Amino acid sequence: MRTALLRSLVALTIAALAMVMATVTAQASVHDKEIDPVFDTNAPGFTVLVTKLTHAQATSRLRSSGITWSSSGGCSNRNNSTCTSFEQVNLATIQGAQTLRSASGCALNVTGGTETGHASGTYSHWNGYKLDYSLSNCIGNYIRNNFTSIGGNKWRSGSGNIYFLESNHWDVTYYNCGGC
Repeated sequence: MRTALLRSLVALTIAALAMVMATVTAQASVHDKEIDPVFDTNAPGFTVLVTKLTHAQATSRLRSSGITWSSSGGCSNRNNSTCTSFEQVNLATIQGAQTLRSASGCALNVTGGTETGHASGTYSHWNGYKLDYSLSNCIGNYIRNNFTSIGGNKWRSGSGNIYFLESNHWDVTYYNCGGC
């Protein structure tokens, strides 16, 4: 009886140790990868840490900060590439625009949001991480003078957001709200 009980206890202990080792190994492999600024890499299976807004919620926030938006089609349908939509934009993205507006003192006009027609990817317009802004001397000078050039017409803010000067607009990737 004692021997059978001891064997069962040893088998349970070995099984528990195997589970602990598997968990530690899985966590180590997750932590060996580059840290992602948006996903919580400490949570099993990763947890998305974003809040999505409706178009109406986003435009209300932009309007309250004096930020304008425009589209070549004069519309806000997310499924029409000539529209400028904020449907399913990340709260941090809108807050990032508000932070940029208040910190720079520059007028901001958004020309691209979450509508179809932009490049795909995890940190894409469609997924709510990017906004396009009209070019202006004010915003261009602010970005060039206050953020770090990382090459290829790109600048990184102190908070890690990326500002990319394309031919006719600024394409900005917001990983966070920029210090809101």
